[in-house]
Amino acid sequence: MAQVLEFKLPDLGEGLTEAEIVRWLVEVGDVVAVDQPVVEVETAKAMVEVPCPYGGVVTARFGEEGTELPVGSPLLTVAVGAPSSGEETEGSGNVLVGYGTGAPPARRRRVRPPAGSTTPPGAHTQTPPAHHHPAADGHPGAPAREPGPAREHIAAAVRADGPVPVISPLVRRLARENGLDLRTLVGSGPDGLILRSDVEHALRSAGTPVRQPETPLAPHTPEPTPVAPALTTAGTRIPLRGIRGTVADKLSRSRREIPDATCWVDADATELLHARRAMNATGGPKISLLALLARICTAALARYPELNSTVDTEAREIVRLDHIHLGFAAQTERGLVVPVVRDAHTRDAESLSAEFARLTEAARTGTLTPAQLTGGTFTLNNYGVFGVDGSTPIINHPEAAMLGVGRIVPKPWVYEGELAVRQVVQLSLTFDHRVCDGGTAGGFLRHVADCVEQPAVLLRSL
Repeated sequence: MAQVLEFKLPDLGEGLTEAEIVRWLVEVGDVVAVDQPVVEVETAKAMVEVPCPYGGVVTARFGEEGTELPVGSPLLTVAVGAPSSGEETEGSGNVLVGYGTGAPPARRRRVRPPAGSTTPPGAHTQTPPAHHHPAADGHPGAPAREPGPAREHIAAAVRADGPVPVISPLVRRLARENGLDLRTLVGSGPDGLILRSDVEHALRSAGTPVRQPETPLAPHTPEPTPVAPALTTAGTRIPLRGIRGTVADKLSRSRREIPDATCWVDADATELLHARRAMNATGGPKISLLALLARICTAALARYPELNSTVDTEAREIVRLDHIHLGFAAQTERGLVVPVVRDAHTRDAESLSAEFARLTEAARTGTLTPAQLTGGTFTLNNYGVFGVDGSTPIINHPEAAMLGVGRIVPKPWVYEGELAVRQVVQLSLTFDHRVCDGGTAGGFLRHVADCVEQPAVLLRSL
């Protein structure tokens, strides 16, 4: 027996409460399998393909591309009928692709109207938005379409065992106010969907005057009095939502809650660059400069663990963390994101290079998952790629510190008692003054600078 089931936007985890529809992967009339991705959404942290837990025929979609929906809002409805050969009908309960069942999605196929049907081409591809369903309104006096055998089978089963196949609240209200039982109708819409024209046709056939739902008249509004144009233009309004909105909230919270301070130092990076060239000259995977800086960070955090911590404001406690999950700032077309390298303290330079490359590519293509963007304990920010020397970055809440690295440029430098041209970089550390004092922060930054100037210092911590 068939039943129309409603699939709502699921909880995507990580405290996310809403998502924006980026791209629909199915259309009304398509047959979907259990766990088949049906829509691509953008959360505040990543792009996610959402699988449908039901197998059947898509009867409606809610929301156009670009619409932002809260968790729990309807995404689509699926008519689940008696299973055909090899077709799954039971829901899996999955939320995101990659969890639960691993069966490959079935090939999409379109449900076509039976021979003799007057359904116009393209009628099954209409996408009713979440707040209005034009396909369900119909046109007064329009002839009802003849339901085909498959549609009549689904509609009859739904009337007997499941909810009435009606989407539009207007259609329900029209039937209720005229005393019409919707379960007695066979809808002419896709898969037995009852339209407004079906209700009006039934009322006219029964000789019942159609009583249209009352719509309150709009109050008369007097013509506005012309006013002089403003001296300044209104400008362009850009909604703070998605990643941009999350970044704004997080940075604002960081400024409100964290009493931060910044210290900085210039360092001679000439020897570090020489060491990197020597590593890459031996063959094998290339070692990135960011990976060497990350390795220096993990060594410094092992010596100064106060900076790998967070503050529990409710308990008024500093929580020192056992693992170093290193975030790194990455600028993408979708805005600033901070992917996280898990257990960075257990990785060598080659492993760090590979992980940075993998996460950076995922950031550029918008395929980072929420788990890859959360849980960091310390952030490395290489703003030198923008051609600037220094910065006082905002700490990535709830972390306690961030190391900033400027561009490496040739500058005059006193080297071994003589003036020389060396490759100089400015390093800055922004830290939460609640977790440590300036002595600890200065010691951390000095150790980082020593490792940059003399990479052999790292050998002590290997």
